[in-house]
Amino acid sequence: MGSIDHFNLWSFDLNLLVAFDALMRERSVTKAATRLKIQQSAMSHNLGTLRVLLDDELFIRVGQVMKPTPRAVAFAAPISQMLEQAQRAITTRETFRPEAEQRTFAIGFSSEMEVLLMPELTARVRQSAPGIRLLARPAQPDQVHRMLDDGAIDLGIGCFGDGGERHRRRLLFEQSLMCCFNPRLLNLRVPIRRNVYLAQRHALVSQNASIRGCLDAALRAAGVELEVAMAAPEFLTVLGTVRHAPVLGTLPSRVIRRYAPLMGLASSPVPLDLTVTPISMVWTAHSDKDPPSEWLRQQVEPILREIEDANPGPTLPPVEQVL
Repeated sequence: MGSIDHFNLWSFDLNLLVAFDALMRERSVTKAATRLKIQQSAMSHNLGTLRVLLDDELFIRVGQVMKPTPRAVAFAAPISQMLEQAQRAITTRETFRPEAEQRTFAIGFSSEMEVLLMPELTARVRQSAPGIRLLARPAQPDQVHRMLDDGAIDLGIGCFGDGGERHRRRLLFEQSLMCCFNPRLLNLRVPIRRNVYLAQRHALVSQNASIRGCLDAALRAAGVELEVAMAAPEFLTVLGTVRHAPVLGTLPSRVIRRYAPLMGLASSPVPLDLTVTPISMVWTAHSDKDPPSEWLRQQVEPILREIEDANPGPTLPPVEQVL
Protein backbone atom coordinates (compact mmCIF):
# COMPACT_ATOMS: atom_id res chain seq x y z
CA MET A 1 0.00 0.00 0.00
CA GLY A 2 1.46 3.34 -1.05
CA SER A 3 1.93 6.33 1.19
CA ILE A 4 -1.06 8.69 1.52
CA ASP A 5 -0.70 12.34 2.49
CA HIS A 6 -3.79 12.41 4.68
CA PHE A 7 -3.32 16.06 5.67
CA ASN A 8 -3.41 17.32 2.08
CA LEU A 9 -6.36 15.11 1.24
CA TRP A 10 -8.17 16.32 4.35
CA SER A 11 -7.79 19.91 3.18
CA PHE A 12 -9.13 19.02 -0.29
CA ASP A 13 -12.90 18.58 -0.50
CA LEU A 14 -13.15 15.17 -2.17
CA ASN A 15 -16.73 15.95 -3.18
CA LEU A 16 -15.17 18.23 -5.80
CA LEU A 17 -13.90 15.10 -7.56
CA VAL A 18 -17.46 13.81 -7.80
CA ALA A 19 -18.50 17.14 -9.27
CA PHE A 20 -15.62 16.99 -11.77
CA ASP A 21 -16.60 13.46 -12.86
CA ALA A 22 -20.22 14.56 -13.33
CA LEU A 23 -19.07 17.47 -15.51
CA MET A 24 -16.91 15.16 -17.61
CA ARG A 25 -19.86 12.85 -18.20
CA GLU A 26 -22.49 15.53 -18.86
CA ARG A 27 -20.38 18.35 -20.41
CA SER A 28 -22.97 20.73 -18.95
CA VAL A 29 -23.13 22.57 -15.64
CA THR A 30 -26.93 22.32 -15.62
CA LYS A 31 -27.01 18.58 -16.38
CA ALA A 32 -24.19 17.86 -13.92
CA ALA A 33 -26.12 19.72 -11.20
CA THR A 34 -29.21 17.66 -11.99
CA ARG A 35 -27.15 14.46 -11.83
CA LEU A 36 -25.88 15.39 -8.36
CA LYS A 37 -29.29 16.75 -7.26
CA ILE A 38 -27.84 20.15 -6.35
CA GLN A 39 -28.55 23.72 -7.50
CA GLN A 40 -26.87 24.99 -10.68
CA SER A 41 -25.25 27.78 -8.63
CA ALA A 42 -23.65 25.19 -6.35
CA MET A 43 -22.32 23.32 -9.38
CA SER A 44 -20.88 26.54 -10.80
CA HIS A 45 -19.21 27.20 -7.43
CA ASN A 46 -17.67 23.70 -7.48
CA LEU A 47 -16.25 24.30 -10.95
CA GLY A 48 -14.81 27.66 -9.87
CA THR A 49 -13.14 26.05 -6.85
CA LEU A 50 -11.66 23.27 -9.01
CA ARG A 51 -10.23 25.83 -11.45
CA VAL A 52 -8.47 27.62 -8.60
CA LEU A 53 -7.15 24.44 -6.93
CA LEU A 54 -5.92 22.85 -10.17
CA ASP A 55 -4.82 26.12 -11.80
CA ASP A 56 -6.60 25.27 -15.06
CA GLU A 57 -9.87 26.25 -16.75
CA LEU A 58 -10.77 22.54 -16.98
CA PHE A 59 -13.94 23.19 -19.02
CA ILE A 60 -14.45 25.84 -21.70
CA ARG A 61 -17.86 26.62 -23.18
CA VAL A 62 -18.06 25.79 -26.88
CA GLY A 63 -21.59 26.38 -28.10
CA GLN A 64 -23.98 24.48 -25.82
CA VAL A 65 -21.37 22.17 -24.25
CA MET A 66 -18.43 22.46 -21.89
CA LYS A 67 -15.32 21.17 -23.64
CA PRO A 68 -12.65 19.72 -21.33
CA THR A 69 -9.12 21.08 -21.51
CA PRO A 70 -6.15 18.71 -22.01
CA ARG A 71 -5.53 18.89 -18.25
CA ALA A 72 -9.12 17.82 -17.56
CA VAL A 73 -8.90 14.96 -20.07
CA ALA A 74 -5.70 13.66 -18.42
CA PHE A 75 -7.29 14.08 -14.99
CA ALA A 76 -10.54 12.31 -15.90
CA ALA A 77 -9.47 8.65 -16.22
CA PRO A 78 -7.76 8.23 -12.81
CA ILE A 79 -10.55 10.17 -11.07
CA SER A 80 -13.25 8.01 -12.69
CA GLN A 81 -11.36 4.83 -11.75
CA MET A 82 -10.92 6.02 -8.16
CA LEU A 83 -14.62 6.85 -7.77
CA GLU A 84 -15.67 3.50 -9.24
CA GLN A 85 -13.39 1.68 -6.77
CA ALA A 86 -14.79 3.76 -3.91
CA GLN A 87 -18.34 2.95 -4.97
CA ARG A 88 -17.59 -0.79 -5.12
CA ALA A 89 -15.92 -0.68 -1.72
CA ILE A 90 -18.91 1.10 -0.18
CA THR A 91 -21.76 -0.79 -1.83
CA THR A 92 -20.38 -4.30 -2.35
CA ARG A 93 -20.52 -6.68 0.57
CA GLU A 94 -17.94 -9.42 0.83
CA THR A 95 -19.13 -12.71 -0.65
CA PHE A 96 -18.65 -15.56 1.78
CA ARG A 97 -18.32 -19.08 0.44
CA PRO A 98 -18.09 -21.52 3.39
CA GLU A 99 -16.81 -24.35 1.21
CA ALA A 100 -13.80 -22.24 0.16
CA GLU A 101 -13.03 -20.45 3.44
CA GLN A 102 -9.70 -21.12 5.19
CA ARG A 103 -9.92 -19.86 8.76
CA THR A 104 -9.63 -20.81 12.43
CA PHE A 105 -12.41 -19.71 14.79
CA ALA A 106 -11.67 -19.62 18.52
CA ILE A 107 -14.81 -20.10 20.64
CA GLY A 108 -14.91 -19.45 24.38
CA PHE A 109 -17.21 -21.84 26.25
CA SER A 110 -18.64 -22.57 29.62
CA SER A 111 -17.50 -26.14 30.26
CA GLU A 112 -20.87 -27.82 29.70
CA MET A 113 -21.54 -25.87 26.51
CA GLU A 114 -18.22 -26.96 25.04
CA VAL A 115 -19.03 -30.65 25.31
CA LEU A 116 -22.64 -30.14 24.21
CA LEU A 117 -21.85 -28.12 21.10
CA MET A 118 -18.37 -28.91 19.84
CA PRO A 119 -18.97 -32.48 18.58
CA GLU A 120 -22.03 -31.56 16.47
CA LEU A 121 -20.63 -28.16 15.50
CA THR A 122 -17.43 -29.79 14.24
CA ALA A 123 -19.39 -32.36 12.23
CA ARG A 124 -21.60 -29.66 10.70
CA VAL A 125 -18.66 -27.42 9.83
CA ARG A 126 -16.61 -30.26 8.36
CA GLN A 127 -19.50 -31.13 6.07
CA SER A 128 -20.11 -27.66 4.65
CA ALA A 129 -16.83 -25.79 5.28
CA PRO A 130 -13.90 -28.24 5.50
CA GLY A 131 -11.32 -25.46 5.51
CA ILE A 132 -12.68 -23.94 8.73
CA ARG A 133 -11.05 -25.10 11.97
CA LEU A 134 -12.53 -24.73 15.46
CA LEU A 135 -10.55 -24.02 18.62
CA ALA A 136 -12.43 -24.38 21.92
CA ARG A 137 -11.19 -22.32 24.84
CA PRO A 138 -12.44 -22.07 28.43
CA ALA A 139 -14.01 -18.71 29.20
CA GLN A 140 -15.38 -17.47 32.51
CA PRO A 141 -18.16 -14.84 32.72
CA ASP A 142 -15.74 -12.27 34.14
CA GLN A 143 -13.19 -12.93 31.37
CA VAL A 144 -15.16 -13.50 28.18
CA HIS A 145 -15.64 -9.88 27.10
CA ARG A 146 -11.95 -9.08 27.62
CA MET A 147 -11.06 -12.19 25.60
CA LEU A 148 -13.30 -10.95 22.79
CA ASP A 149 -11.74 -7.48 22.91
CA ASP A 150 -8.22 -8.92 22.85
CA GLY A 151 -9.02 -11.18 19.88
CA ALA A 152 -8.33 -14.30 21.94
CA ILE A 153 -11.74 -15.66 20.91
CA ASP A 154 -14.15 -14.86 18.08
CA LEU A 155 -17.33 -15.97 19.86
CA GLY A 156 -18.43 -16.78 23.39
CA ILE A 157 -21.13 -19.31 24.29
CA GLY A 158 -22.16 -19.77 27.90
CA CYS A 159 -23.69 -18.04 30.92
CA PHE A 160 -22.47 -14.62 29.77
CA GLY A 161 -23.95 -11.16 30.25
CA ASP A 162 -24.25 -8.16 27.94
CA GLY A 163 -20.77 -6.68 28.21
CA GLY A 164 -20.60 -3.13 26.83
CA GLU A 165 -21.57 -1.15 23.75
CA ARG A 166 -18.77 -2.81 21.80
CA HIS A 167 -20.36 -6.25 22.28
CA ARG A 168 -23.42 -8.03 20.96
CA ARG A 169 -25.40 -10.77 22.73
CA ARG A 170 -28.08 -13.26 21.71
CA LEU A 171 -30.02 -15.29 24.26
CA LEU A 172 -29.96 -18.98 23.33
CA PHE A 173 -32.05 -20.52 26.10
CA GLU A 174 -33.03 -20.20 29.73
CA GLN A 175 -31.00 -22.66 31.71
CA SER A 176 -32.59 -25.27 33.99
CA LEU A 177 -31.11 -27.78 36.41
CA MET A 178 -31.48 -31.49 37.09
CA CYS A 179 -29.79 -33.85 39.47
CA CYS A 180 -28.48 -37.37 38.94
CA PHE A 181 -27.28 -40.30 41.02
CA ASN A 182 -26.08 -43.87 40.75
CA PRO A 183 -29.08 -46.09 41.64
CA ARG A 184 -26.68 -48.83 42.75
CA LEU A 185 -25.26 -46.53 45.41
CA LEU A 186 -28.29 -44.43 46.37
CA ASN A 187 -31.84 -45.78 46.70
CA LEU A 188 -33.91 -42.70 45.88
CA ARG A 189 -37.43 -42.34 44.58
CA VAL A 190 -37.81 -40.26 41.43
CA PRO A 191 -38.82 -37.47 41.35
CA ILE A 192 -36.68 -36.63 44.38
CA ARG A 193 -38.47 -34.68 47.08
CA ARG A 194 -37.11 -31.49 48.58
CA ASN A 195 -36.28 -32.93 52.00
CA VAL A 196 -34.54 -35.93 50.42
CA TYR A 197 -32.56 -33.69 48.08
CA LEU A 198 -31.37 -31.45 50.93
CA ALA A 199 -30.40 -34.48 53.04
CA GLN A 200 -27.91 -35.82 50.45
CA ARG A 201 -24.26 -35.06 49.95
CA HIS A 202 -23.68 -33.22 46.69
CA ALA A 203 -21.25 -32.88 43.82
CA LEU A 204 -21.29 -29.53 41.98
CA VAL A 205 -19.49 -27.65 39.25
CA SER A 206 -17.25 -24.88 40.56
CA GLN A 207 -14.99 -22.71 38.46
CA ASN A 208 -13.99 -20.42 41.29
CA ALA A 209 -12.84 -20.66 44.89
CA SER A 210 -16.32 -21.43 46.26
CA ILE A 211 -17.24 -25.03 47.08
CA ARG A 212 -20.79 -24.19 46.00
CA GLY A 213 -19.42 -22.89 42.72
CA CYS A 214 -21.84 -21.87 39.99
CA LEU A 215 -24.88 -22.48 42.24
CA ASP A 216 -23.68 -20.27 45.08
CA ALA A 217 -25.85 -17.24 44.25
CA ALA A 218 -28.88 -19.37 43.35
CA LEU A 219 -28.69 -21.33 46.61
CA ARG A 220 -28.35 -18.16 48.64
CA ALA A 221 -31.35 -16.63 46.87
CA ALA A 222 -33.38 -19.78 47.62
CA GLY A 223 -32.28 -19.68 51.26
CA VAL A 224 -30.98 -23.26 51.35
CA GLU A 225 -27.72 -24.95 52.26
CA LEU A 226 -26.26 -28.05 50.65
CA GLU A 227 -23.68 -30.40 52.12
CA VAL A 228 -21.19 -30.36 49.28
CA ALA A 229 -18.87 -33.36 49.18
CA MET A 230 -16.90 -32.24 46.13
CA ALA A 231 -16.77 -29.57 43.45
CA ALA A 232 -14.79 -29.49 40.21
CA PRO A 233 -14.58 -27.20 37.19
CA GLU A 234 -15.57 -29.87 34.64
CA PHE A 235 -19.00 -31.47 34.58
CA LEU A 236 -17.54 -34.81 33.42
CA THR A 237 -15.61 -34.93 36.69
CA VAL A 238 -18.88 -34.40 38.55
CA LEU A 239 -20.61 -37.17 36.58
CA GLY A 240 -17.67 -39.52 37.13
CA THR A 241 -17.82 -38.81 40.86
CA VAL A 242 -21.57 -39.48 40.95
CA ARG A 243 -20.99 -42.79 39.21
CA HIS A 244 -18.45 -43.93 41.82
CA ALA A 245 -19.67 -42.29 45.04
CA PRO A 246 -23.04 -42.06 46.87
CA VAL A 247 -23.52 -38.39 46.09
CA LEU A 248 -26.09 -36.38 44.17
CA GLY A 249 -24.86 -34.33 41.21
CA THR A 250 -26.67 -31.17 40.17
CA LEU A 251 -25.93 -29.97 36.66
CA PRO A 252 -27.59 -28.24 33.68
CA SER A 253 -30.54 -30.25 32.37
CA ARG A 254 -29.13 -30.64 28.87
CA VAL A 255 -25.95 -32.20 30.22
CA ILE A 256 -27.76 -34.68 32.44
CA ARG A 257 -30.27 -35.69 29.78
CA ARG A 258 -27.52 -36.39 27.32
CA TYR A 259 -24.71 -37.89 29.41
CA ALA A 260 -26.19 -39.33 32.62
CA PRO A 261 -27.78 -42.34 30.82
CA LEU A 262 -24.44 -43.15 29.19
CA MET A 263 -22.96 -43.59 32.68
CA GLY A 264 -25.89 -45.61 34.03
CA LEU A 265 -27.13 -42.73 36.18
CA ALA A 266 -30.71 -41.95 37.09
CA SER A 267 -31.96 -38.38 36.89
CA SER A 268 -34.60 -36.20 38.47
CA PRO A 269 -35.76 -32.58 38.43
CA VAL A 270 -34.21 -30.45 41.16
CA PRO A 271 -36.93 -29.90 43.81
CA LEU A 272 -35.84 -26.30 44.44
CA ASP A 273 -36.71 -23.05 42.74
CA LEU A 274 -33.22 -22.07 41.62
CA THR A 275 -32.65 -19.19 39.21
CA VAL A 276 -29.53 -19.56 37.11
CA THR A 277 -27.96 -17.42 34.41
CA PRO A 278 -29.29 -18.11 30.89
CA ILE A 279 -27.03 -19.29 28.09
CA SER A 280 -26.10 -16.69 25.47
CA MET A 281 -23.81 -16.09 22.53
CA VAL A 282 -21.62 -12.98 22.77
CA TRP A 283 -19.38 -11.40 20.14
CA THR A 284 -17.82 -8.06 19.29
CA ALA A 285 -19.75 -5.29 17.55
CA HIS A 286 -17.09 -5.00 14.84
CA SER A 287 -17.66 -8.64 13.81
CA ASP A 288 -21.46 -8.30 13.84
CA LYS A 289 -21.73 -8.02 10.03
CA ASP A 290 -18.67 -10.11 9.18
CA PRO A 291 -20.06 -12.84 6.85
CA PRO A 292 -17.91 -15.73 8.20
CA SER A 293 -18.74 -14.76 11.79
CA GLU A 294 -22.45 -14.49 10.97
CA TRP A 295 -22.31 -17.90 9.32
CA LEU A 296 -20.68 -19.49 12.39
CA ARG A 297 -23.32 -18.03 14.72
CA GLN A 298 -26.07 -19.40 12.49
CA GLN A 299 -24.75 -22.95 12.97
CA VAL A 300 -25.29 -22.97 16.75
CA GLU A 301 -29.04 -22.72 17.36
CA PRO A 302 -30.09 -25.67 15.11
CA ILE A 303 -27.66 -27.89 17.05
CA LEU A 304 -29.23 -26.89 20.37
CA ARG A 305 -32.70 -27.68 19.01
CA GLU A 306 -31.51 -31.10 17.88
CA ILE A 307 -30.02 -31.81 21.31
CA GLU A 308 -33.26 -30.83 23.02
CA ASP A 309 -35.37 -32.99 20.69
CA ALA A 310 -33.09 -35.99 21.16
CA ASN A 311 -33.05 -35.79 24.98
CA PRO A 312 -36.61 -34.95 26.09
CA GLY A 313 -36.77 -35.92 29.76
CA PRO A 314 -35.35 -37.52 32.92
CA THR A 315 -34.28 -41.13 33.17
CA LEU A 316 -35.52 -43.42 35.91
CA PRO A 317 -33.60 -46.03 37.88
CA PRO A 318 -34.65 -49.67 37.62
CA VAL A 319 -37.85 -50.38 39.60
CA GLU A 320 -36.16 -52.76 42.02
CA GLN A 321 -33.73 -49.99 43.03
CA VAL A 322 -36.45 -47.54 44.11
CA LEU A 323 -37.56 -47.36 47.71
